[in-house]
Amino acid sequence: MSCPVAALLLLAVAPLFAQENPQLKKRGEPTGTPQAVDKDGLPPEEDKSIAVPVYGFNPLQAQREIRTGNYYFKKGSYRAAAGRFEEATKWNSGEPEAWLRLGEAKEKLKDHKAARAAYTKYLALAGESKMADEIRKKLEKLK
Repeated sequence: MSCPVAALLLLAVAPLFAQENPQLKKRGEPTGTPQAVDKDGLPPEEDKSIAVPVYGFNPLQAQREIRTGNYYFKKGSYRAAAGRFEEATKWNSGEPEAWLRLGEAKEKLKDHKAARAAYTKYLALAGESKMADEIRKKLEKLK
């Protein structure tokens, strides 16, 4: 007689337990916890490789990108170096070295318009540096 009573008790308590534990709910039922959504009302992208990066001021990351870009530049991979220097300018747009190195990489890639833009930004940030006269000469030559 105690076995049917235990079964009845289990059947009476099971719905209460299912309400507290969302994993026991049926598929398709809302779990009661809100889903994270982005500004468009869509759930966040799960595949991080195709997600759009959000840049903020991060001088340490900018220095890492510059170091990596310098490695690629010395190796002769100017396209990879330019990509790293562009990343560095996104992390810290006030870093003159990133703009200078980006200009040098773009110059090696024969992209004179982008090199002029990068050198101009460098001069705006570090117009009184030791290399400023040399960069001004490069700008005149690139015109």
